[in-house]
Amino acid sequence: MNSFNSYIEKSIVDNWNKDALTDYQGVTYQFHDVARKIEKVHILLEYSGVRKGDKIAICGRNSSHWAVAFFATLTYGAVAVPVLHEFNEEQIYNIVNHSEAKMLFVGDIVVKSIDAGQMPALEGIINLPDFSIHTSRSEKLDYAREHLNELFGRRYPRAFTKEDVHYHIDNPEELALINYTSGTTGFSKGVMLPYRALWSNLDFCMQAIGTKVASGSNMLSTLPMAHMYGMAIEFIFGFCHGMHIYFLNRLPSPAIIAKAFSDVKPSIVIAVPLVVEKIVRKAIFPIVQTNKMKLLMNMPMVNKKVKERICEYALKAFGGNAYEVVVGGAPLNQEVEAFLRSIGFPITMGYGATECAPLITFSDHNDFVSGSCGTPVSNMEVKILSNDPENIAGEIVTRGINVMQGYYKNPQATEQALDKDGWYHTGDLGTISDDGHLFIRGRLKNMLLGANGQNIYPEEIEDKLNSMPMVIESIVLQKENKLVALVHPDLEEADKIGLNEKDIMDIMEQNRTELNEILPPFSRISQIKLHNEEFAKTPKKSIKRYLYTDKI
Repeated sequence: MNSFNSYIEKSIVDNWNKDALTDYQGVTYQFHDVARKIEKVHILLEYSGVRKGDKIAICGRNSSHWAVAFFATLTYGAVAVPVLHEFNEEQIYNIVNHSEAKMLFVGDIVVKSIDAGQMPALEGIINLPDFSIHTSRSEKLDYAREHLNELFGRRYPRAFTKEDVHYHIDNPEELALINYTSGTTGFSKGVMLPYRALWSNLDFCMQAIGTKVASGSNMLSTLPMAHMYGMAIEFIFGFCHGMHIYFLNRLPSPAIIAKAFSDVKPSIVIAVPLVVEKIVRKAIFPIVQTNKMKLLMNMPMVNKKVKERICEYALKAFGGNAYEVVVGGAPLNQEVEAFLRSIGFPITMGYGATECAPLITFSDHNDFVSGSCGTPVSNMEVKILSNDPENIAGEIVTRGINVMQGYYKNPQATEQALDKDGWYHTGDLGTISDDGHLFIRGRLKNMLLGANGQNIYPEEIEDKLNSMPMVIESIVLQKENKLVALVHPDLEEADKIGLNEKDIMDIMEQNRTELNEILPPFSRISQIKLHNEEFAKTPKKSIKRYLYTDKI
């Protein structure tokens, strides 16, 4: 397969009568149902005057219809703009407007909070649950939606069959999607991903995972589909491999995820560290940390069998059918990783970036080296900008087919990220072993990763916090997957009006409450701590963040 859309087309044709997409504990669509829905969206776009290359935004919780809207956009030849449904209204408006989206597909939760008037360039807003029109500024769109079934029947008067499935033939450098790293004006960067990047990621997954996991087996989608990790691995790969994808279309609490694993029994698990760590600590550690179990595990004659039983139990917590558990988006707790490796659990890590759609490194669990995040995937080179890449950490840079074209309408940011030789500068620090295993050693960038792999930009939060009462400057840091703000308060002002430390803390708590109301859930502040001295600065007057990581 040398085309991305041909992968989608082939999977639909080959798996025509098999189960494809299920909204967990809801409706199931077979591949032919998905094809039919895609075709109807094509007709809707066509008769509405949408042209190839036009931008189509999609914002909603994971669902079968989100999947349909996304695939319909790409197979039509339009450009998809996925938007995290957890973004607030202002962030959604910024992305829709900046991307110059012509249409917006919107989910049932998001639609309640958005104002179409804030997105004046949109020609229409379409509800994802039933593809009805929420807002129309086009007579063509009104006509297309009102006569959709008629238009479909006219085009396919006898029946819609697999012979009718013919999709847009993409070329490698053609723009496929724009994925925004953030929703806030001034910080938002729209990553332009061409078809070659999507194709290369998919092709690698088909070879590296598809040869180990059966077509027709189950996949549970828990990660946000608007984020590249969940989109590429759980959704795109799963569908193109002919798997049956269950979308967890509700808040993925540990209890709900555990129940879903038990029901779905996925053949591979794609996860973020928080989910794995919570399952291990809640369901497995209490069993293995009893005195009796510790004794058995230390007895040479039986410890192998004991570990095998524990491994079986651990696998059962993930549905009992997984070939491996792939962790990405953030580092896995070392204690948890060491334990899972010690019992022979099939755990592995990957590393990537939105700018690489997303894969940079990955290894099968049989080839995984503890503490690493795999070796470079096919079509990608990785090097460390260090005089001694094995021992001295340097910036991780990568180039290859997966790398973006640049940032949409942001040549300055593009120039900073992509050098003249095509190397993408990740902003992360790492070392690389002689046999190619990559080890992340820290982050050059200030970007933080949320518990579910969402990108968090502390400057955005600080910018808002610094405008609040009694705050002179602040730093947002991360501790145990929680965000803590270190604030230097206006002590001079406090002294003038006679405020003591408790009064200042009361104000800060009020600041925290108000700030969290305007932030998406994954970037909310758990605590504010006072720092009574001005923060140390670089010559450029940037705060030396690394000096304060142990202050929280």
